[in-house]
Amino acid sequence: MTTYQEILVDGPFDPVLTVAHLASSGLLGEHVVYERERCWHVAARPLGEIRVDARQVHSGFDGSSRPWSGTPWKQVALALAEVPVPGWNAYGWAGFELASGTGAEGETLAHLIVPRLELRVREERILVRALDRDVLDSVRTLLGEAATEPSGVPAPVATRAEDSGYRAAVAHTVAEIGRGRLEKAILSRAVTVPYTVDLPATYVRGRRGNTPARSFLLDLGGWQAAGFSPETVIEVDPTGTASTQPLAGTRARTGDPGTDAVLREQLLADPKEVFEHALSVRLAVEELSGVGREGSTRVEEFMAVKERGSVQHLGSRVTTQLSRGRTAWDALGAVFPPVTASGIPKAAAYRLIAELEGEPRGLYSGTVLMASHDGSLDAALVLRAVYRRDGRCWLRAGAGVVGASRPAREYEETCEKLAAVAPYTVPTT
Repeated sequence: MTTYQEILVDGPFDPVLTVAHLASSGLLGEHVVYERERCWHVAARPLGEIRVDARQVHSGFDGSSRPWSGTPWKQVALALAEVPVPGWNAYGWAGFELASGTGAEGETLAHLIVPRLELRVREERILVRALDRDVLDSVRTLLGEAATEPSGVPAPVATRAEDSGYRAAVAHTVAEIGRGRLEKAILSRAVTVPYTVDLPATYVRGRRGNTPARSFLLDLGGWQAAGFSPETVIEVDPTGTASTQPLAGTRARTGDPGTDAVLREQLLADPKEVFEHALSVRLAVEELSGVGREGSTRVEEFMAVKERGSVQHLGSRVTTQLSRGRTAWDALGAVFPPVTASGIPKAAAYRLIAELEGEPRGLYSGTVLMASHDGSLDAALVLRAVYRRDGRCWLRAGAGVVGASRPAREYEETCEKLAAVAPYTVPTT
């Protein structure tokens, strides 16, 4: 049986510069970089891949195509059970339309790989795992080179162009909520980047300017992105403890302690923001209760203020112990996409989002994730990112709309969120 060979390379390293250096080297090919708790996981050179479209899960491990309905995650788990290497980890992404059911015929809505090459990058040392000895040696040589600062200079993206269409969409949503058709919807708007973005350099600049829950840098399945996720969709450990982290309710972060303290108090006292947050937590409890052991679902943290780059959010954490027979993939299916990126009820929000936004979201408000043979899974919500696909580069941000929303304030909230990325984008040279 083929097994991973491993080496340890002692540091110290600057992990952000190191992963950017690896991504720019040409050695990786398609890849996913995923930062979790100060460890940067790098996956490259796929051993096999799993692609999900609106009808089937296609596996490169056993050549199968498994039909799915509802959610595809059980079929994804079956495909991963055929991975021919012990100790595997899987990495990839899933787009928003996977849940909303609005993907085009044959379009890939989720893409996962099991890598032939994998690194775990920390400040003190790097673990390198590879199925090929020559690749292991090449990586060792590359890590011996100095990872220098990117030479490119950010060209900040203008985000405050007049957008009466977004304000009108918010007003329409408020009216729909007033008619009782839904309780909440997250409406987003896209901002075009007028140049081709150097994603590794942008990742370096943006990671230093942000305080994310997770961060990622990827080039996989036609999508390229660099992002600084403010929250996780789901976290599941090998014992079956699962948690989700809804963030809803927003004020800016200016960098001035006094101003930020005032904005924090405004956030905690704002009835609209508190109501929006409470709705999100309520649904998260309902969703995790559906896969959790009876009596185990609880709110571990409620309405803490989380500082996330250019903004501060109300944040809570809902935790459960998975029921017997339930897996991390069931937990992901229960909450994806999270209420903080969709709405309540979700089906009504999907319809309204498709009507008002005018184009598919794709990776925005989807997830970048990593999963393991031991049953663990960690999935970040894709927000605060720059996207590149088919020759186009753009940013995107949204705001949660409830009955008390005001169009001007929701537009301003999108500007505050875009400021997490817009100042750091670097053109290719």
